[in-house]
Amino acid sequence: MAKKDCVPPVAMVLVQLGFAGMNVVSKVALDAGMSPYVLIAYRNLIAAAFIAPIAYLFERRSGAKVTKKVLLQIFISSIFGATLNQVLYFVGLKSTTPTVACALTNTLPALTFVMAAALKMETVRPGTPAGQAKLVGTAVCVGGSMIIPFYKGPVLRLWASPVHWRFAAEHAPSPAAAHSGGGGGAIAGDVLIIASCAAWAVWFVLQTRMAEDFSAPYTSTAIMCLMAGAQCAGVSAAMDRSIDVWKLGFDIRLYSILYIGIVGSGIGFAVMSWCIQVRGPLYVSMFSPLLLVVVAIFGWAILGEKIRVGSAIGSALIVAGLYMVLWGKGREMDKPAGGIDKDGKGDEEAGFKGKPAVASNRVDAIISPLPVAFDATSPNKQDDTGGPRRNGSN
Repeated sequence: MAKKDCVPPVAMVLVQLGFAGMNVVSKVALDAGMSPYVLIAYRNLIAAAFIAPIAYLFERRSGAKVTKKVLLQIFISSIFGATLNQVLYFVGLKSTTPTVACALTNTLPALTFVMAAALKMETVRPGTPAGQAKLVGTAVCVGGSMIIPFYKGPVLRLWASPVHWRFAAEHAPSPAAAHSGGGGGAIAGDVLIIASCAAWAVWFVLQTRMAEDFSAPYTSTAIMCLMAGAQCAGVSAAMDRSIDVWKLGFDIRLYSILYIGIVGSGIGFAVMSWCIQVRGPLYVSMFSPLLLVVVAIFGWAILGEKIRVGSAIGSALIVAGLYMVLWGKGREMDKPAGGIDKDGKGDEEAGFKGKPAVASNRVDAIISPLPVAFDATSPNKQDDTGGPRRNGSN
């Protein structure tokens, strides 16, 4: 394998490691008493400041104009894709564990598929292997997500971690308030995580229309993060009017917002956008279950997190369902432009209705379970030299 072929997979693995650290650090900051609304506000403002220079550097000559219509679309997207999504996620994370949160966010592809199919933005072909895989995978994924909140089961007996973060142990919730079997707070946290995925799925659907009017993903993301930061600041002011919640020192609060703003939103977005242009959204989405594995290891090793049977079973079902959906979507994306796909169906019978074989459909761009704004389309065909052609839409 050529060195350049190793760059995308290595980059995506590093992204997942970065996201795993974000979940762990955020959980510790929340346990230390930081307001989730303040955490999200700072995160989006830092992300906007980080992405803005990148947008200026790469998109200042793109010709994309920020009109009133575009601003309205970005504003609506910021409500679902950033503010509502992140508020639900981090408020839920405060009551559950990072591993469970990551497992539940893997329901995003299934939720997006259901919404897209209901709006006739996604084809449903129950008579083909690809269509059956998407339908069954969606059902398995949703079923797994229902097991985690409502069935905890006994704690898996694992050996003691040789590494432990003393600061995290000092600020961890008491055993009575922890994620124990059947706790009402834990169930509420799990439900909020699922609700955050639903909000993010709405954002994916909205981005399909956004692609028709604005083709500058870094610029739109910087504006969206700025809007989301202002919105979250307003939510924080409504929930807690004390100015003390905004104070930062040289402690876990400052380190966490810098980490999730720069690594989680800024660097993570830039790397994933590059990988999508090189290999396509389906390739990027294949790495999302890796986050669950990494966070489970980090949570056990650093936070002393207890893994329960219900969480293990539900997580396995979610990952299995996710790959079934991605496999079915991959079969459809592999359909030749001439008209016959791997299932032996032509354009009209397959449900493409005259659309190109590789559709520029934003709902295909389902990636790692992190509330980060990005715009991406299906991969372009390669040129004669093997390199990707320029992606004309965001």
